[in-house]
Amino acid sequence: MTPPFAAWPADRPLAVSLNVMLEGWAEGSAPGIGPMGNPLKPGVPDLQALSWAEYGPKVGANRLLDVIDRAGVRAVFYTSGVVAERYPELPAAITARGHVVAAHGWSQGTLPPYLTPEAEREDIAHCVDVLTRTADDAPRGWLSPRCTASVVTSQLLARAGFRWHADRFDSDLPYRIDTADGALVGMPFTMEVNDMPLYVRYGNEPDAFTHTLARIIEGWPSLGSPFACLDITVHAHVFGRPYGAIAFMDSLALVQRDPSCWLTDHAELAALYEGLIKERTALQRTG
Repeated sequence: MTPPFAAWPADRPLAVSLNVMLEGWAEGSAPGIGPMGNPLKPGVPDLQALSWAEYGPKVGANRLLDVIDRAGVRAVFYTSGVVAERYPELPAAITARGHVVAAHGWSQGTLPPYLTPEAEREDIAHCVDVLTRTADDAPRGWLSPRCTASVVTSQLLARAGFRWHADRFDSDLPYRIDTADGALVGMPFTMEVNDMPLYVRYGNEPDAFTHTLARIIEGWPSLGSPFACLDITVHAHVFGRPYGAIAFMDSLALVQRDPSCWLTDHAELAALYEGLIKERTALQRTG
């Protein structure tokens, strides 16, 4: 079958994207899911969860950067605005090493469905401002906290100049999102190879991350589905720790060895799909 667009290698049906979640929580809030499992009573500060989360920007992000750089590949770092504000040197270090900083909302506790459209617009603008200042480039991609958009998120992102929106679970391939304020690319986001559900939520050992990836790659030909996107996603405060980073490193090596995999990232896929949209538009005009 023909690849979705010309730049997709015809003999590499799986487009594997690398994502690092660099997440932070606003003052007075903490992760709802942590290694202890049992949440504290409402209104009680969970200092254990906060300390666990702070490992990401303090230690984990740099360890993952080293792993990715040794593999010679590029990743998209979906970054909370509050992390960039507290650690302004971190986005700059990510882009200086050739990677992409995308937006992950202001903080993990600020969920778009709970905001008014005006409050969400301000949240996006606040995030764009701090990421632009610290990464020296405006973010072009967006993934909401909890991967959960509101009914107006895509429209607000298009208005703000974003190129792709990754809160999409309804497709194997990128597709066009049309809004009243312009179009952007809907980027499919897969959860099968993701440390948060596999390791934190369901309690699997870190090696399950690599085993799951290997099973998908090995079994792909038997599905008869020639082209699809697949994400490898790690959180800096989860698999930025030694055991998780080893599993991540093994997974990168697995993808690089397999001839059916095209190692890419959301930024590249969005740019290529934008090119396809322009080609189709030009053909419609001339036709």
